[in-house]
Amino acid sequence: MKQKSLLLIALTLVLSLFLAACSSNNTSNNATNNGNNNGNTNNGGGTKEEEPADSNEPVQGGDLVIGSTGNPTLFNTLYSADTASSAIEGFVYDSLVGGNTEFEPELSMAASWEPSEDGLVHTVKLKEGLKFHDGEAVTAEDVKFTFEIPLSEDYDGPRASSFEKITSVEIVDDLTVKFTLSAVAPDFHITLSYGILPQHILGDVPVAEMGEHEFNRAPIGSGPFKFVEWVDGQYVKVEAFDDYHEGRPYLDTLTYKIVTDGDQLLTQLSTGDVQFTTVPSTDLETVKEWEGQGKLKIESGLALSYTYLGYNLRNPLFQDKSVRQALTHAIDRETIVSSVMNGDGEVAHFPESPLSWAYDDSETPKFEYDPEKAKEMLAAAGWKAGADGILEKDGQKFSFELKTNQGNKVREDIAVVVQQQLKEVGIEVKPNIMEWSAFLADVNPPAWKFDAIILGWSLGTDPDPSGIFHSKEIEEGLNFINYSNPKADELMDKNLSTMDQEERKGYIVEVNNIIAEEQPYTFLYYPNVHRAMPANLEGYTFHAKSDFYKINEWWLKPAN
Repeated sequence: MKQKSLLLIALTLVLSLFLAACSSNNTSNNATNNGNNNGNTNNGGGTKEEEPADSNEPVQGGDLVIGSTGNPTLFNTLYSADTASSAIEGFVYDSLVGGNTEFEPELSMAASWEPSEDGLVHTVKLKEGLKFHDGEAVTAEDVKFTFEIPLSEDYDGPRASSFEKITSVEIVDDLTVKFTLSAVAPDFHITLSYGILPQHILGDVPVAEMGEHEFNRAPIGSGPFKFVEWVDGQYVKVEAFDDYHEGRPYLDTLTYKIVTDGDQLLTQLSTGDVQFTTVPSTDLETVKEWEGQGKLKIESGLALSYTYLGYNLRNPLFQDKSVRQALTHAIDRETIVSSVMNGDGEVAHFPESPLSWAYDDSETPKFEYDPEKAKEMLAAAGWKAGADGILEKDGQKFSFELKTNQGNKVREDIAVVVQQQLKEVGIEVKPNIMEWSAFLADVNPPAWKFDAIILGWSLGTDPDPSGIFHSKEIEEGLNFINYSNPKADELMDKNLSTMDQEERKGYIVEVNNIIAEEQPYTFLYYPNVHRAMPANLEGYTFHAKSDFYKINEWWLKPAN
């Protein structure tokens, strides 16, 4: 019974760390979990009825316009890897298991989830009466179909590692599925959080063609909102699903408006053309003035994320660990936080969120701002100043392009600061501010077309670092910087081989310290997240990871 107890403790107490690079205005990549984020719980069905305008009870109606600088790429949780797409997927899809504000697993479409005593068999029973948006019933066939896609040898999406321990998915009855694993999986709740796909629509589509299928542009799910329209580069529209198993959402529609320029997005927030968006630190004081005028309100808290400067380790410039450490010494991260971010964040040193149960920086190597030491380390690595002051080695100048995404003013400003600070130690940096979709196309496999990037990880709900740093994630996963360390791989594997949380923490801390020592990233900061919303928006609950937690419960209070 001890094993079963450990399993249940891990499944219910798992705090979720993992890379949370919550960028301003939803422009981060999304790390381990790109599944359902609407935070649904096992509350049963029911219909939410409209109340009189003078009541304090929720009322139905209204369109909420959500502003984002990120343009989504596709709507299928097994294939997308960006937060703009994930936001829409959280509206349209539902999953077997979600998570609460403490990052603990909660049942959503599942009526029950029973692990075996040894943790190798997980039996999940669906709620009765679940429906897809086209009216078809959700059954065990759909669950089996969804979970077998990433198991196919033809699957080419970035989520294979989340499913790799599944050896079989069996249908017990119309509503019950049995998952058999090859080994215990303390993060199996992450696997159960991917959106359920309709077998009756996609069943005949070859897995090799699934990622490019037209369905991903006009999806049919079973979540709280139905897809209506996507005008690329302009907006995505969804509408309330009357037959949602937790009851029809109060809001009639959501319009996810794409405004790639951060200044324009701020202007539209001030005029009411955009009603909900995340606010970067650079604009927080301005938006607080609008809050004081009663135009809107702001909800803030520490985000489950970090922002980083990542190096493409395929580039010979960055293959020497001491050079990467020197780069970090040359960058004044305290000034970045205090000046660029107006103090709205905390310097990061490794890939772990302070919100995580696995956070421990007591023995973490730290490379504080010290440009003179950076110069010494670069010289020791063979880099000498050329006639123009730029460092050279073996006829190659230390010059590289630094890419980041357009519309995120904090990242754009950081790119300029990095350019200036690295110039002081003889390194030429050429910032390249790119449109989001083009940026992702360059960064993601198989292109890997970048020297260095400023980006963030929006973390999932388990502190396992494998999805970003394990060498098995290099070819088609999220390890696009090409980081590989056999010892770290071994520790990451051990972390996922036990249900004992303290044992896992030991492995994760050791991995994080290895990564901190090797500096494949210069870890920049942990951000706070600030969400601006209508002053009359009710039902909102802050969640460190999800901008749209329990959005089916949001409602707009009528004016008296």
